[in-house]
Amino acid sequence: MKQFKGTGVALVTPFNKEGQIDFEALERLVNYQIDNGVDYLVVLGTTGETATLSGKEKSLVKNCVLETCKGRVPVVLGLGGNNTHQILKDLEEDDFTGFSAILSVSPYYNKPSQEGIYQHYKALSQKSPLPIILYNVPPRTGSNIQVETVLRLADECDNIIGIKEAAGDFEQILELIGKTPDDFLVISGEDKLALPLVLAGGDGVISVVGQGLPEAFSRMIRLGLEGNSREAYAIFYSLTESIDLAFAEGNPSGIKCMLHSLKISEPFVRLPLVPASSELRQKINTFVDQF
Repeated sequence: MKQFKGTGVALVTPFNKEGQIDFEALERLVNYQIDNGVDYLVVLGTTGETATLSGKEKSLVKNCVLETCKGRVPVVLGLGGNNTHQILKDLEEDDFTGFSAILSVSPYYNKPSQEGIYQHYKALSQKSPLPIILYNVPPRTGSNIQVETVLRLADECDNIIGIKEAAGDFEQILELIGKTPDDFLVISGEDKLALPLVLAGGDGVISVVGQGLPEAFSRMIRLGLEGNSREAYAIFYSLTESIDLAFAEGNPSGIKCMLHSLKISEPFVRLPLVPASSELRQKINTFVDQF
């Protein structure tokens, strides 16, 4: 699972002012990541506004990313939801050629028990043709995957290989790192906790801000994995303002504003999200210029 150690980025889905997918911008975005040292890409995650994409659009986005990437780095596919039956159907019927793993968010809104979460992922593991990375993000899903449930899945499901952890609880992160098997990946889902997680023995990050500043972010994580905390934290402190700005008005409005400042894509999002305010745009533009 070494291919998923380091910096992954959760790609946005670029839109033009008419609200259509901007595939030229998506190609630029993918090349920008690879050219600046990112270790792998994640497509159709929550940062990609997947909930607003049609089935046909999702297919086109997947094809565009794979064709642009051309196997230069691994690509992880976001596939999750709160309808276990539908995900199982997708796992049976979809074409996963070109993807290296699946990132599957814990069921949202339903607020299942820990047994329900366990049974959901166990069912997915039995059908999945690819390794699965769990995604724990309680602020969005309304429920937490507890450490005991993660350990149970890690022990009993060979193709569940790691977790993207975004509960915001560093004690839980430390417990996961300390108790999961050595070959089970613990990946940060929060940019500000990525370096502390790595220095504590974790495996990297799936980042939002990293796609705006991929060279610096991936270098920071690489230094952290090497145990070079002094140089890694020097980069971290230069990036903290960008993280605050990117999430000030929600994700992905902030990172799309940053990518627009970098002339990679437009700042447009789909309702119910709205673009960053003029005040935030000015702050992000200033940061990018100075950085």
